[in-house]
Amino acid sequence: MSPPLPAPLLFERGERRLASLDGLTRSLWLGGMTNSQGSLEPRLGALAGLRDELLTGREPRPEQWSWPPPPIALALNEAIARLGLARYCTGQQELTDTVLMSILFELDFIVDYVDRGASEEQALQMAIDAFVADWQEHCGQIDELVEVFGLVPDDCKHESWDQMRRLLHSSGWQEVLRIRRLLERLQELAAIIRGLGRSRQSEQDDAASQSVVEVMEQAVALRAESRTVRVPDMPGETRGIHRSDRIARMLPAESMLLGHPRLRLVWHARRAERTLLCYEDDDRMTEVRLHRSLVAQPRPGVKAAKRLELGPILVCVDTSGSMQGGAEAVAKAVVLEAMRSAHAQRRPCHVFAFGGPEELVEMELGVDSAGIARVTEFLGQAFRGGTDICGPLERVIAKLEDQRWQQADLLLATDGEFGATPELAARLAAVKRDLGLRVQGVLVADRETVGLLEVADNIYPVRDWRRYGGANVDSPIHSHRLTAMYFPGALRNAANQAATVAGAAASAAVISGHHRGESVEETKGSQ
Repeated sequence: MSPPLPAPLLFERGERRLASLDGLTRSLWLGGMTNSQGSLEPRLGALAGLRDELLTGREPRPEQWSWPPPPIALALNEAIARLGLARYCTGQQELTDTVLMSILFELDFIVDYVDRGASEEQALQMAIDAFVADWQEHCGQIDELVEVFGLVPDDCKHESWDQMRRLLHSSGWQEVLRIRRLLERLQELAAIIRGLGRSRQSEQDDAASQSVVEVMEQAVALRAESRTVRVPDMPGETRGIHRSDRIARMLPAESMLLGHPRLRLVWHARRAERTLLCYEDDDRMTEVRLHRSLVAQPRPGVKAAKRLELGPILVCVDTSGSMQGGAEAVAKAVVLEAMRSAHAQRRPCHVFAFGGPEELVEMELGVDSAGIARVTEFLGQAFRGGTDICGPLERVIAKLEDQRWQQADLLLATDGEFGATPELAARLAAVKRDLGLRVQGVLVADRETVGLLEVADNIYPVRDWRRYGGANVDSPIHSHRLTAMYFPGALRNAANQAATVAGAAASAAVISGHHRGESVEETKGSQ
């Protein structure tokens, strides 16, 4: 076998100068090799070291930099520390590379500033000021995204941040920030939204899901206990010989004394002293005694199942004109909190914004650039539509046919100024019964309505909703449950549904003089 050929040395010297490129991403290659500050090898080595320090969250130390020159390095290090870039870059490769590209870009302008008449110190300060201004805005926008959504979306590329910057400068985004601050005063919403869905069993009991089971409870009962008792001197089993006065069990040797004239007196003495030798026998009998004791006794009992939570979220938000002001702000807060909670808990979230007939907008809200754009546009709009609950409920029922949404619950944010048709109310009740759908209402009004009570299983009232619109007033009504308290017969249930007739049938009965409790034949006979 021939020895291996030596490595070619033609390009070895040139490649050795670019060895530091192995520690940099391709996006930094061009800027690292063509920058006007310093020489090639120190610049590439310093960029690789600075990248490693930023990725690990350490503050760079300019005295160890081989590039750029000391005055520039000191000014750049001060700017990085003032901005806190190490905190933002920790573990974020794309953001770290974008910071390094920005450093190369701004330092490259120093020679241009000098050519335009600026001194070396002025040119350096202009480059550092431009870098600080750019990243001060960028870091502020990152902080806003983290404040609202808890993270920066993965598809929001820092190297192409201009599109996101335009969105974050819009009036809609300012409304998002306002609604986010409003959520700090509506902390109950987070708990309500967490309880939506039926994908996971929680530790809480669900009073609505009860079943009759056999429950064992302790009770006091008379318990029979049998035992064997030994009865001495009862004819039975012979156990041995002992001293007694029983003549019937006396040994023959003792009876021999009775035939002797003198020993006869001895026998009588022994009998009196109960010292005659006799057979020892006894018998055993069974005794039954009753005593009180604790026993486990079965009985029928009601057991609540564990509440289900953390499933897909369907949100219906009322955008009618009656929701303007504080009610509109609370409804928008419901949408934003549903989006934030769904993303944090890895759940899908679908929103139906409904107004009048044919005024229905659907949005699936994920925390990505498209989802942020959709929710920003929605929260930046004003509510001026009509009110038609039937359309969104039809879409919710159709959505539940999809395998992905079968474990979903519905969150309805509204003032309750609507009413579902009897047919749709019956269909929704059937879906609740057959599929387990639960409807959580968020009431943004002073009192609950018949329409909302017929649709929602539970209602969370936002009593001080006017304050979120700038009005410093309380609700004028002492309780939101006025309808259920004073007009219980207005609610649709099985009893009054069976007694309800169609309008045409009622008109015909009135015209014919038909009264309640009378049959049609009785009415005809009386005419």
